[in-house]
Amino acid sequence: MSLSQFISAKKADVTAKRERRKEARPGELLDAALDLFVEKGFAATHAEEVAKRAGVSKGTLFLYFQTKEDLFKAVVRANISGRFQEWNDELAHYEGSTPALLRHFVTAWWERVGATRASGITKLMMSEARNFPELAAFYQREVVEPGQDLVRRILQRGVDRGEFRPMDTNQTVYCVLAPMIFLMIWKHSVGACVNSAHLLVPEDYLAAQMETLLHGVCLPQAAGAAPIPENKT
Repeated sequence: MSLSQFISAKKADVTAKRERRKEARPGELLDAALDLFVEKGFAATHAEEVAKRAGVSKGTLFLYFQTKEDLFKAVVRANISGRFQEWNDELAHYEGSTPALLRHFVTAWWERVGATRASGITKLMMSEARNFPELAAFYQREVVEPGQDLVRRILQRGVDRGEFRPMDTNQTVYCVLAPMIFLMIWKHSVGACVNSAHLLVPEDYLAAQMETLLHGVCLPQAAGAAPIPENKT
């Protein structure tokens, strides 16, 4: 290889690395922003901090996201609302009983959101929504309403198949979501400060909540429903 060929190859390699770095930056910025939003809240997080944690300049941050509000919305879409299509597809193709589907939904939610950093977004919104009504409206539209609709359709599926008794699904939705919301708040408040693992194990807590709920909505002889296991303890 001649010197000119060597120099050309090195330049091409540097250019390729810069392009890969450029493509990775939005994801790195979103990761840094998620960490800081969960740690400090929306109001207390500054663009300079996000850029510094991502290893870029503040100017680079604003090349991708014009405002801090835009950055927050992108974080929510990347970690929660952007996944609703995937979850809706799972519901559409699920072939098991509805009690099993409801258990799967809650378990999958914990694995994919509740146990991750993204669960802190819920606590953030509950504490700061009144100060940022436009973000609250965005979160309601992008996360709360699609989540409620997904649970509502699971419940209606059970009613239509004769597995769940007739119910007001608009209200029963909250019976499903309340334990999940509680768990996220606990995780990012008391659960983050004290060693309470022996008191509240998330997986066990959610399983207990599901058994309690399903005993209330299942017909005694639900067609195709899996039997409710007895508590062996």
